[in-house]
Amino acid sequence: MDIDARIRQHFADSAQTKLKAVDVLAAPIARAIDLMVKTLLANGKILACGNGGSAADSQHFAAELLNRFERERPGLAAMALTTDTSTLTSIANDYDYNQVFSKQVLALGQPGDVLLAISTSGNSKNVMAAVTAAHERDMRVVALTGKSGGAMANMLSDSDAHVCVPHSSTARIQEVHLLTLHCLCDGIDTLLLGT
Repeated sequence: MDIDARIRQHFADSAQTKLKAVDVLAAPIARAIDLMVKTLLANGKILACGNGGSAADSQHFAAELLNRFERERPGLAAMALTTDTSTLTSIANDYDYNQVFSKQVLALGQPGDVLLAISTSGNSKNVMAAVTAAHERDMRVVALTGKSGGAMANMLSDSDAHVCVPHSSTARIQEVHLLTLHCLCDGIDTLLLGT
């Protein structure tokens, strides 16, 4: 096995996946940016959730908004629902793991806020429960999924934004999700600060 060749193949596959996806994803990413900017301009906030690598992506996104992306600006209201171990474990212990995000959305979300819901498969039960909770709170949802969008695709309304990566590999989907998050951050900064 030639490990160098495998590494080069991963780079090539990742690049090709991104280039093929841009025509499908540019419009929903632009819609997501618009939803988020309108929320932030109305003094709303963005709540983000996901599991595993998607939890890390949620935290990465919230940090880029709350602190800064590539330019100096005041912090923007964003928070990852994946970071408070006391909250997560108490909900999982006292109720059910599938409620670890939805209970936070119901407690912290306000009408007009945005939920960034990340699920590679689109079938994560606790993320889907968060989507339901967001809709109950009259929040908009920006969903990042892959493959066919899973069950979450059918939960979204016309006022939501769905960024579904057209690929079956979890690694490739997550790589496009990260690029999407950077596009969201750049788009938000551009609309708020100019070019």
